[in-house]
Amino acid sequence: MLLLILSVGLGLSVWMALTWAYQRAVRNGGWTDVFWSFGMGLAGAVCALWPLDAAAPTWRQWIVGGFVMLWAMRLGSHLRSRVAGAPEDARYAEFRRAWGADFQRRMFGFLQAQALSGALLAASILLAARNPHGGLAWSDLAGIVILAVGIAGESLADRQLARFKADPGNRGKICQVGLWGWSRHPNYFFEWVIWLAWPLIAIGPSGAWLPGWLALLGPAFMAFLLIRVSGVPPLEEAMIKSRGQAYLDYQKRVSSFFPLPPKGKVAS
Repeated sequence: MLLLILSVGLGLSVWMALTWAYQRAVRNGGWTDVFWSFGMGLAGAVCALWPLDAAAPTWRQWIVGGFVMLWAMRLGSHLRSRVAGAPEDARYAEFRRAWGADFQRRMFGFLQAQALSGALLAASILLAARNPHGGLAWSDLAGIVILAVGIAGESLADRQLARFKADPGNRGKICQVGLWGWSRHPNYFFEWVIWLAWPLIAIGPSGAWLPGWLALLGPAFMAFLLIRVSGVPPLEEAMIKSRGQAYLDYQKRVSSFFPLPPKGKVAS
């Protein structure tokens, strides 16, 4: 399994190098997220199903591989529709401003760090797919439910934000409808929920397969990335600069990550 993860990591490194070249050519760093989503889908499917020429993959492997591809295709397609022909995403625009003339060099390092992160995350998918427990168990079914909830929740948050932005009357305003009135980043929250499924499937009903416990590193690492590194912090910084006091008020009223009842009345 270690050799497979190393190979997947090398493949992701090459993929993100191509991503860097593409975003440089089109001058839009937002394509990074599109490429990463599709690349992770392929990497996860490989981890789940490889090698296809050996014994037939188990039902667990097919389920894990299928959900990985479903997640990646939905997320990647959504991001592509949002990025294509649009101004650069606020996070990458802020990186471009802050890094200045050093932007492309630092961007390459940033994307290679994403490749390494992707390999670490793919290990959780691999462990979920390779749990040796015979037949499907309640932990597999619970994992499927969590995956469905995560994908559905993330999709709903994306649709709510897209509808809000499509209304010309909302130009310059902050989306506070639906899930966005309970969390400032519900799409990130449900993305994290998806990763909770892999350790549940990997650990299994008895927890006797000790390697499966390592899959807990997946959601822990994803939470770290989303909350502390490449998700919430740069986006919030960009939003404060573009929305000012209105966003600071939104921060006081609405939870950053976990959906919670808002404090006070939504500003008009």
